[in-house]
Amino acid sequence: MILHPDKDPMGHAIDDFYRKNKIGRLIVNSSITEDEEIGVDYLFRTYDSMPEIEQLALNTCKGKVLDIGAAAGCHSLYLQNKGFNVTAIDISELSVEAMKRQGLDSVQCIDFFDFEHKFDTLLLLMNGVGIAGDLDGLDHLLHKCKELLLPGGQVLLDSSDIVYMFEEDEDYLEEMDNYYGELNYQMKYKNIEGETFKWLFIDFAMLSEKATDAGFECKLVIEGEHYDYLAQLTMLK
Repeated sequence: MILHPDKDPMGHAIDDFYRKNKIGRLIVNSSITEDEEIGVDYLFRTYDSMPEIEQLALNTCKGKVLDIGAAAGCHSLYLQNKGFNVTAIDISELSVEAMKRQGLDSVQCIDFFDFEHKFDTLLLLMNGVGIAGDLDGLDHLLHKCKELLLPGGQVLLDSSDIVYMFEEDEDYLEEMDNYYGELNYQMKYKNIEGETFKWLFIDFAMLSEKATDAGFECKLVIEGEHYDYLAQLTMLK
């Protein structure tokens, strides 16, 4: 699915920041929290401003790299400047145009699940695994990753175990019909309101179980300070 510009608040925010140097605020609403604000300049951060998890992920990349859901392209730009053969993809036409203007050599506006070329590293940062939407979607995503990996390839992804958000309401957690990391999200920017979409946060134990079922070895590379982590998936031999 490609986002129509009229329903692409993040794309407009990225476009405004790059072309007009306007540091706008994305309003993010989820099904379990009050509205939060994201400064758009954060999407343009440099390597030195990135969390340790992202830095380590970039330093672990190898071969041809596919940056999935690249947004403003900060990870792809860093890798390209380091000499990597990197392709950035996103479903936002506005974001893709901003990446092209910044000098990325290989950028495509395409849905990951429609992509067909093979890579050595699949990069899913900023909880990029969230595009799975739910646990069933995670199965689909992992099988798609298998299709796109060259022999000896890897998937690098970060996510968070958000069970801590239910610590004060454990009864509610036990009564939930679905996995607690399956959320609904919506973004707004100025007068532009995006469609509600499903977004997945996955704890490492569940990711490891799903990855093993899909034929991957799942390694915990590093844990962050905020219930987040970086995982590396490689094909089981």
